[in-house]
Amino acid sequence: MLPEALPHGCACSLLPPPPPLPPPWGQPAGTGSPGEFLAVGLASVQRPRGYYLPDTLQSLFKQSTEEELQEMVVVVHLADADPMWNMRVAANIIRKFAHHILLGRLLLIHVPHEFYPTLEGLKRNYNDPEERVRFRSKQNVDYAFLLAFAANLSSYYLMIEDDVWCAKSFLTAIRKALASREGSNWATLEFSKLGYIGKLYRSSDLPRLARFLLLFYQEMPCDWLLVHFRLLLTQKDVIRFKPSLFQHMGLYSSFQGTINRLEDDEFQADALDLPDNPPAALFTSMSVFENYEPLKAYSTAEGYFWGKDPAAGSVFSVVFHQPARITRVRVRTGSDERRGDFLHAGVLELGRQRRADGRDCSAYTTVGTFEKGTFEQRGLERGVPGPVECVRIRVTQDQSEWLIIQSIDIWTAAGT
Repeated sequence: MLPEALPHGCACSLLPPPPPLPPPWGQPAGTGSPGEFLAVGLASVQRPRGYYLPDTLQSLFKQSTEEELQEMVVVVHLADADPMWNMRVAANIIRKFAHHILLGRLLLIHVPHEFYPTLEGLKRNYNDPEERVRFRSKQNVDYAFLLAFAANLSSYYLMIEDDVWCAKSFLTAIRKALASREGSNWATLEFSKLGYIGKLYRSSDLPRLARFLLLFYQEMPCDWLLVHFRLLLTQKDVIRFKPSLFQHMGLYSSFQGTINRLEDDEFQADALDLPDNPPAALFTSMSVFENYEPLKAYSTAEGYFWGKDPAAGSVFSVVFHQPARITRVRVRTGSDERRGDFLHAGVLELGRQRRADGRDCSAYTTVGTFEKGTFEQRGLERGVPGPVECVRIRVTQDQSEWLIIQSIDIWTAAGT
């Protein structure tokens, strides 16, 4: 049966005192066991057009291995105001995904309407129509209850929408991304460039985030509030991993059924193909434009490197902290906005014998040339056996346009 339960951990003190909780129809469909690595949460309401929830759940489960599924729990908040719709969808989901529900991998929850704050007479910030304000304000509360419920289910929480495709083995990719940030302070890691798809949080932060959404539920859309929350937790810069692990699939919006063709052009269907990018220092002989520093081409920081006046002999160097056995390198230059700012002529080199100042290597082997601003080559360990200490991009011809390096992706052999 579809449960009705107030999410534990909810900050009810922010709301008018609720009436006594009515007898629940049953416990949440699925029982979830604390201690999982990842909880994936999504809220779903009735759309005037389109219905994508089953496809989203199918993608979550189908794109995960059995080992990954054992470390994951999916929580769906059926949040529509129509109880009959919630009942029909719950019955459909329980029938289609009975196996995952019985194993505790899929939980369905619903919060009764009486626990919601008022959704009438709200402030019309940004001159939004009343209906739009009501929709986005309720959405904030939907997510607040979902976050509060999920707070004790896992170590990390991933926010998605009910109309997304998932990359293969996205959980393994997230674990790999977390390992790369070990020991660093962060509030939000992002695995998509769209809205609130693919936002990762520590579960220990979820009670605070739930209270934050409840406190400011009528002020602005959820994705804007999430940015403010990140900034309040002193994470100034966006930390977004590329390629994206989640893709928007829905054609029709959940608000008034309007057409929504949003797509993430950085989505990659196979998450097992993500680069390793060993820890390194970045240097260039080119003048850097404003804050488009070299690190942005190599790290998870938002943005790219933008160098002025590249000339024959200009270099961009990646100097590893520890030698690494390189198997594959991919470099993308240029951008849609600045189509001429790509590397017109250049080579990629692997270097050894790191210099005493740590800014370059003394001996280089050229492994290939750039074609139309892009370099990609596999099997580099066969041509340059043994560990290398530097990867260098060298410009071989003067060009009048500046140089944008969008991304430098490096794969290494296991154990390096």
